Amino acid sequence: MATVRAGLIQMALKADTSDTPEAIRDKMNEAHLPLIDEAGKKGVQVLCLQEVFNQPYFCPSQDAKWYGAAEKIPDGPTVKLMQEYAKKHSMVIVVPIYEEDITGVYYNTCAVIDADGSYLGKYRKTHIPQVAGFYEKFFFKPGNSGWPMFQTAYCKLGVYICYDRHFPEGWRALALAGAEYIVNPSATVAGLSQYLWKLEQPASAVANGCYIGAVNRVGTEAPWNIGKFYGSSYVVDPRGEFLVEASEDQDELVTADMDMDKVREVRNLWQFFRDRRPEAYGPLTEI
Repeated sequence: MATVRAGLIQMALKADTSDTPEAIRDKMNEAHLPLIDEAGKKGVQVLCLQEVFNQPYFCPSQDAKWYGAAEKIPDGPTVKLMQEYAKKHSMVIVVPIYEEDITGVYYNTCAVIDADGSYLGKYRKTHIPQVAGFYEKFFFKPGNSGWPMFQTAYCKLGVYICYDRHFPEGWRALALAGAEYIVNPSATVAGLSQYLWKLEQPASAVANGCYIGAVNRVGTEAPWNIGKFYGSSYVVDPRGEFLVEASEDQDELVTADMDMDKVREVRNLWQFFRDRRPEAYGPLTEI
């Protein structure tokens, strides 16, 4: 297998939340393009952006204004734009946006675009939190995607979104579907989650013998000020070792070279898939 170069982009909000969702979308899309071009120049082959990358993290509110941020996939303006850039740079791009299915039904979704600009499919966030400051059930319907593995030009790719990462079942389902590299675009703030941020994904990479790319936004977002988005985007290998880590407070592109032979090497060594006992796990789906 070849070496695959992964890239992650973390970024602070570049617009005022008093603007319209459409205006914010346009400003954030435009702000990302230089870093996407930089990724292309650096030879990135699989690029992932942060959760709902072209909007604020609006879930501290319960304001129906933000329904206007939802776009169609794949026919909305952002996916169309990213298809152009994927083709331009021969780069797979994972595009996390707010998706409108039909009026009144919205999902937290990642569109996956292949290196030739073609649309491969989407993953909708499966686990939706609803706690103080994170009123996601007001905005997002739980995803119904199953656990798709996307056969891209460069690797077998899986997607898990933010809060999903706390649920080990999805990591395992994606790996069993064949994923060698799983990305987790997030919007997570300092507090309890910052400790878990550097714990859960490396552990999941080890348990499933795969690479994981975790990307988080940076900065604070008024007027909600629920805390500081602490960046620290990173890629870990199937042994849970960090290949690269971004700063806590800067707009940044980070890249890492993934030796895809290591996936087979680690899975053959540990044999976690062989030693699974699914017939014994029935109670997990009954409680």
